[in-house]
Amino acid sequence: MRLFLIISGFVFLSAGCVNGQLGKNNGQEYRNGMVVCAYPEAAKAGLEILKKGGNAVDAAIAVQFALAVTHPTAGNIGGGGFMVYRSGKGEVNTLDYREKAPAAASANMYQDSAGNIIPDKSLHTHQASGVPGSVDGLVEAHRKYGKLKWADLVQPAINLAKSGFPITEKLAANLNSNQTTFKRLNPGKNYYQKEGGWKAGDIMVQQDLAATLELVRDKGRAGFYEGKVADELVAEMQRGSGLITKTDLKNYHSVWRKAITGNYKGYKIITMPPPSSGGIALLQLLRSVEPFPLKRWGFNQDSTVQVMVEAERRVYADRSKYLGDPDFYKVPADSLLQPKYTDSRMKDFNWAQATPSSSIQPGSFVGYESDQTTHLSIVDKEGNAVSITTTLNGAFGSGIVVKGAGFLLNNEMDDFSSKPGVPNMFGLVGGKANSIQPGKRMLSSMTPAILEKDGKLFMVVGTPGGSTIITSVFQTILNVVEFDQSMQQAVTSKRFHHQWMPDDVEVEQEALDRATTQKLEKKGYKIVPHGPIGRVDAILKTKWGYYEGGADPRGDDTKLGW
Repeated sequence: MRLFLIISGFVFLSAGCVNGQLGKNNGQEYRNGMVVCAYPEAAKAGLEILKKGGNAVDAAIAVQFALAVTHPTAGNIGGGGFMVYRSGKGEVNTLDYREKAPAAASANMYQDSAGNIIPDKSLHTHQASGVPGSVDGLVEAHRKYGKLKWADLVQPAINLAKSGFPITEKLAANLNSNQTTFKRLNPGKNYYQKEGGWKAGDIMVQQDLAATLELVRDKGRAGFYEGKVADELVAEMQRGSGLITKTDLKNYHSVWRKAITGNYKGYKIITMPPPSSGGIALLQLLRSVEPFPLKRWGFNQDSTVQVMVEAERRVYADRSKYLGDPDFYKVPADSLLQPKYTDSRMKDFNWAQATPSSSIQPGSFVGYESDQTTHLSIVDKEGNAVSITTTLNGAFGSGIVVKGAGFLLNNEMDDFSSKPGVPNMFGLVGGKANSIQPGKRMLSSMTPAILEKDGKLFMVVGTPGGSTIITSVFQTILNVVEFDQSMQQAVTSKRFHHQWMPDDVEVEQEALDRATTQKLEKKGYKIVPHGPIGRVDAILKTKWGYYEGGADPRGDDTKLGW
């Protein structure tokens, strides 16, 4: 059995690739399961769980805990996330374990007496953190769907934290670039700091985190939200005038929500409802471009890009006004997803000229009263599929480590609208629907998704990337469905992004050729060079019945199957 190798950002493909499609007998026939995630050791942990007889949910739990150790940039137990689940028999469910605002939070907490935003307060202070949801979410997922013992799923992460693991070149670079922040926010030493800097191959050991994970292993939810870890978390809050209390921890609970679904040219899309904005936005985007002949125009050609950008412009404008936590705000999901509404939004764009974002406002309809994330896609032998996106928000979250407990705090409070009309760290603009309220979940861009074709599993997909998550998932789906790319090609392909405000089309290097760029610029599109966009991890169920993975070469992402 041969694997794709991901080495220093390059993808080495096995032989057997014909016309961009993997052939049936190319050595990639992973029929028993597949794991695709952000770090090699975490992928190994998930695959071992599958081989031991665990299901996709079991493997996902092991992977997420392992990522909390090996991928501290975004992997976490101090953050939160979303899970989309589809059983091998077609049962569908979603789990919301997004963080919540503490009870002491208030709408104007990041504004000064004059109503101006206080720089950095929602990013790198103890008040930037929402109540973590990851541990509760994983406990709840195991309670409902788990097969193996809980302790067996947490143990691989404990082993990695205790014994250490070799860090990659990319992780070393990320740690080194944040050394000043770690030192400023964490008086004394912690294991993210290293005199002389980190280099590839260094072994990272995290004894405090191992001890925390042992409590979670032995006591489940209580090991995190009560007792020693809760004491340490609250003590950390008190050190920096943070807001999270023991009552906040006790009252936190993840929520099972009904998936939202839509169709695109015979494919059924199963994705996350609010407080994720990603699911509704993804379905709106697909519906917006469905009437246009993208396949005939071709991948990243000027007409294709123009239609996709104009759709993105309108969808992100709607996001700014209408999306928020459904437990606090009546999200008009049905209205936003009406084909008649989506079609009406696309009627006013002009082929000859870019639509200025300043002229686009959120739509209206009758009856109307959320960079650093990580994603994992897993399928098991029975065809159960899990798509999870989890986050601390910014790289390494707030940068604050809980003393004694060894995990990073999130800075998810920045995903709220600190002030209507003022953009957050990703440049996203929000309004009243996403205002800060005690106990409320902040809006997210996370877009874990599962696709069906003819009633059978077709694709599992998702990505990190802040505001670019939605457009990265959108493009990856189109790359397969419209442009006949293999899963790995679809994930590797260069991407572009537009989000209404600012009025820029951000483009990865070499995503558009010179002629295409010139045609778009003549129409008034502002093309802006951008670094890597997204890190998509995805799995395709091929027509031959095996699993084909796509691990994004923009990171240390790894795919393993058996």
